[in-house]
Order: sequence, then structure tokens, then C-alpha cells
Amino acid sequence: MARPFTSSQVNRLIDKHKNYLSRLEAGETISEQYRAEMEQTVNHFVMQETAKILHEIPVEEINRDKRGFRVKALREEGFCTIADLFEAPVYSIGSVHGISTDSAYGIKRIVNELADQIQKGIKIRLSTDKRTPVATQLVMAISRYRRGLSHAEFCRHMLAQYSHTIRYAMEDLAPAQSNFRWLFASKAKKKKAQEAYDLLNNLLTNEYGAQVQNALCDLISVNEISDSSAWDDFSESSIRFFNILEDVRPGLLGSDDAVYGLPEDLAREIEDESFFPDGLLCELRRYQEWGVKYILHQERVLLGDEMGLGKTVQAIAAMVSLRNTRATHFVVVCPASVIENWCREVCKHSRLSVTKVHGAGRMAALRSWIQRGGVAVTTYETTGYFKLEDGFHFSMLTVDKAHYIKNPQARRTINVKKLAEHAHRLLFMTGTALENKVDEMIELISILQPAVASQVQGMVSLASAPQFRKKVAPVYYRRKRDDVLTELPELIENQEWCTLLPEEEAIYEKAVLGRHYHEARRVSWNVDNLHHSSKAGRMLELIEEAKSEGRKVIVFSFFLDTIRKISLLLGPQCTAPINGSVSPQRRQEIIDEFDHAPDGTVLLAQIQAGGTGLNIQSASVVILCEPQFKPSIENQAISRAYRMGQTRNVLVYRLLCQNTIDERITALLAEKQAAFDAFADQSEAAKESLELDEKTLGNIINEEIERINAKNSKAHSRQLSH
Repeated sequence: MARPFTSSQVNRLIDKHKNYLSRLEAGETISEQYRAEMEQTVNHFVMQETAKILHEIPVEEINRDKRGFRVKALREEGFCTIADLFEAPVYSIGSVHGISTDSAYGIKRIVNELADQIQKGIKIRLSTDKRTPVATQLVMAISRYRRGLSHAEFCRHMLAQYSHTIRYAMEDLAPAQSNFRWLFASKAKKKKAQEAYDLLNNLLTNEYGAQVQNALCDLISVNEISDSSAWDDFSESSIRFFNILEDVRPGLLGSDDAVYGLPEDLAREIEDESFFPDGLLCELRRYQEWGVKYILHQERVLLGDEMGLGKTVQAIAAMVSLRNTRATHFVVVCPASVIENWCREVCKHSRLSVTKVHGAGRMAALRSWIQRGGVAVTTYETTGYFKLEDGFHFSMLTVDKAHYIKNPQARRTINVKKLAEHAHRLLFMTGTALENKVDEMIELISILQPAVASQVQGMVSLASAPQFRKKVAPVYYRRKRDDVLTELPELIENQEWCTLLPEEEAIYEKAVLGRHYHEARRVSWNVDNLHHSSKAGRMLELIEEAKSEGRKVIVFSFFLDTIRKISLLLGPQCTAPINGSVSPQRRQEIIDEFDHAPDGTVLLAQIQAGGTGLNIQSASVVILCEPQFKPSIENQAISRAYRMGQTRNVLVYRLLCQNTIDERITALLAEKQAAFDAFADQSEAAKESLELDEKTLGNIINEEIERINAKNSKAHSRQLSH
């Protein structure tokens, strides 16, 4: 057989393949190298944060328990803070006059113990607004590790698919590596060698070679990653970054409580519960996966996580897991205002099919869902149309904003209960802190698990006691944002006090003296021309500042007229306003437009309509046009932007006018909050109970009338004296 290739060609081909295989094998372990670098960076971050705190603690702290160390002598030698002692070796401390070697060791032990305690309490808070050198180093290390994981997975896949084939082919090609061996090779071996040469050559020129080349180029780009691309990676995949951090150093992002407050025996059962995420199109935080396991294991539960913690995605993940164990039908009941949002969230985060059962085509949609399965999303009002046959059962009923069915006599409660009879599992969800409304909690629990409800019925007065929480743990589960999302960027709240211009002041005083409550509440916004409004002037400044920082803005007001005037003032810089008359579908369209709009764009919303059920993370500035009577309304509105997935500091500006009812409303709510915090759950949603009533507003107006009359009387007296 004539030789179709030279020995040098063969050796070059074999060397090329050996090189590729060795680099793929090295790539399998590249993620371990990146992980080690990341862990080192995390430790460096923690040490730097620890050092900052130690520098703030005076050296006198070592004598807290009256140990009698000679602190004055230490100060004279330059040891002024605990950090100075922590960084110094024992012999340096022991060389201070009056400090013995034993004392130096004792001081060092105390300082090290204090540093250890501080290290354990260090929490990481990453934000694209605070790109400090150490934060940038950490983000780059995580980004490299994240990409390294993908590269390692690719290398494993390529080796599994091609390694044996290539090695066998190289063995078959061995006789062609020298002219001498080829000369004495059998005809069969020569044939095998030629087939092996063709195979190896084709691999390099076809898909295998191109894929390996691309992977090696990608690895170079990973090694040379820039700080800006790493921060971009963080902005797009913040949840993945935080999950990696949580894996590397548990407790660094939030609570060290691995079971999130559940009793130990129940927690062990939850931990062993299986979760099958195939078909879930998003990554869950650890606490969310734990919540999904709780839902699956307990079967009939009330999930009360604070807003922004992702109750919706936990519900979807539970449905996905059940779908992977042959469940077919699911129902979601929610208020009409969020039905469109629910449909989008299910499609966005899973491969589950969605049927909207609402409006004119509801009966046809219901029949389609019964035949095809998937997730039927409907409203409380539409549940009355769910006429299901006695033998028909579906896998899980999810009831969003479950406090809507707190009244057992209400038609929607009766309808939901009837629908629940056909469900194997029940998931009620609410962000309201039911610890403050125990009767409502028990009413909902009685639908889910009557036995638990009867056990806690007589414990209403002990709602905050550990024994009450333990009793309800099998059915009611609530995590607070501060416990599980300490990595959220800061929420920075500002009170922007404005001074009324003469025209505004005249209109305001006329409203107060005429006892026109709503007009008085619209202080500064009720002028005919907003160019004469002090609040509008400040709002425009804030919007301009936000634009310069690459931010978008949400402006909330209770009053439709205020929204209308602002819309006219801003023109094309703002979206179409969201109010109670805007359909759920149109609301979502407005938000989608806002998401794709340029920096500086403003989303206008009536606070009751835009403050619930919507996710608006593309905005990081929130402006509240007037103080609300219910802080929970403000908190819900703020949570539209300040929620999981937000990577920027969220800036909240409350526009207030001096010498108006704004002052008194703000002060009264602060007083009520201070009293409330002394004994109650301090969660954001719990502030619902702090609302001001009409009587209180009447008293505020009376005080304002007295103030205005006194002011005018004084001004009149001055005029007469002149």
C-alpha cells in the first residue's frame, strides 16, 4: 500500500491532538484553581472589613473586664486601637515598658478572640454603585470562577465524547510515525493507520477542532477579564454570584441560621425532601429552595415571606418539581391587577404552559385547561365559574394575596374553598405580617390545616412567643428580608423638605381654612402651573440627577390629578401613567416599555395601583409626592424596585413641605412607629397597623387652622403697627 502521508505529518497531527487533550484535561480542573483564588479574595475582603472595625475600637477595650493591663504605656508606644495590637507580633507588645511576656500573650489572645467574633459577624453587601477596589477584586474573582465552571464542564463533556476515540486512533496511527515501522507494518495495520489519520484529521478540521479552539480562546478571555465586564456579569447574574458566595462562606450574606427559624425536627424532614428543578428556567437562592422543599413536604401551607423575597418563583418552582413527578394540572388564584404578571412569570421562569381563565373567554379557557393541563391563572372573582366534576382533581392550588379570603362569609372565600376541595395541595401566599393579625392568620390556617388552627386558637395573646411560632411552623412560614437578603444594595431614604412659594402657600391655606382635606394633602401639587410648585422643582432636580447617574425613576402619588399634571410637565420623558383604570395587560406593557427606555425615564404611577404586584427593578430612584396615611402602602411601592435582583442602591425621596400638614403627618407616623417597634414585629409589611384615620387628619387640620390664623393675625398686627 502506497503511503499517503509523511511521518512528519503524522507526528504533527498526533502532537496537535495530544496538546488539545492535555489542555482539555487541565481545563477540567481550572474551576478548582479559580475557586481557590476566589476563596482567598473572600478571606481578604473579610479581613479588610474586620480591620476597619478593629481600627475603630480603642485600646482600652482590652481592660473591659478590669484585667489591669497598662493601657497608658501601650498608647505611649503607639498602640492606640485594637487593630494596632492585632497587627503587632507578641514580642513588640512585650517590649513595652511595664508589659510582661505573659501579659503580651494575654493581650494577644484577647485581641484575637475579639477579631474572630467580628469576622463571624462580617456581612458582604455588593452594589454596582460601590465599586471599591476590594469589591471589584471580589466580583472579578467570582466572575472568573463562574466562567471557569462553564469551561470545566465543557472540557469534561469533550473528553467524555472524544477522548477514547482519539487515543485509540493515535495508537492505530503509531506505525506511521516512522518510515522504519511503516515498512514492516502489516497490510491490516496500514489500513487501520490510514483510517485513523483520516479520522484525526477530520476531527481537527470539523466541529471538534473549532469547539476546542473557541474554548481555549474563551479561557484566555476569562483570565484577562476586565473589571467592567465582571461588574456587567454581576449585574446580569447577581443571584448566581450570591449563591456562589453563600456556598464558599455560609453566613457571609445573611443569617447563620441554616434552617431559617424552623424547629429542628421539622427542619430535618424538610432538608431530606426531594426537589426536581428540571424545566425551571431560573436559579433559586438557597433560602428559596428551602421554601420550595417546605411547600412540597408540608403540602398545605401559608408562605408569608416579606415582599421582594420571591414568593412567586418559589410557587412556580414547586409546580415544576411536581410536574417532574407526573403532576399535570395547577391553578393560581390572584387579584385581577396581577393576573398578567403571573402569566408572564410562569412563562419566564418555567416551561409550564399557562392558560389565563379570565374575561369573556373564561369558559373556553377553562375547558382547554381541563383537557390540556398546565397552569390555569384566574382571579378571585372568576373562581365562581370553576364548575369542576366531583372526580376531577388537580395537583396544587396557589392563592396569591391570601389575606383576600380572610372573611369566611365572603363569596370569594367560599368559592376558593370549594375550588380547594379539588386540589391535592394548597399554597397560600401573603406578604402581610399576620403575626399582628392573628385572627386572620388562624382563619387562613383553618382552611389549610384545621388541627393546627385549633391548637393555637387559645394562644392569640402569645402570638410573638416561641411556643406559638413552633405550633404554627408546620403551616405558616415567614422569612424577613433582613435575615435572608443582606446582600441587597442599600435602601437609602431621604426626606426632601421644600419651602412653599407665595402662590402655593395661598392655595394651601385656602384649602386648610375651607377644611378641604384632599386639597390640603395635595400641597404644592395643586397650583395651576407646576413651574410654581416647590415639590415639582425638587422632583425635576432629582430626575436630572438620576439621569446623570444612569438611573431610572418611579414617581408615586395618591392623587390622579397630581399624576396628570406631572405627566404634562415631563412630556416624552415619562411613560403613560399607571392608575386603577389601566388594565393588567396594559400595565405590564408600560413596564416593559420602561425597562427598555433610556436612563432618566420616569414611570408615573398612582400609588395604590402601581405599588403592588409589579416588579420594576430597572428603576433605582423612587419619588413619593406626598406622605401616605398607611406606611405599608409606601413600603409596598418602594418594594417594587427594592427587591431581589436589584443590583443598585435604591434611593427613596419623600417630597415634603415645611409648615404644612406634611410635617404633622410625618411626625405622627414616626411617633406611632417608635411605640410599635418597642413590642411588635418590625418588618416592613407590619407597618400596616400604623395608618392614620380621618379623625386624626381632622385634628391635624384643626391644628393647622390655628397655626395659620395665628400667623395671619401676627402679620396683620405688624401691618397695623407700621
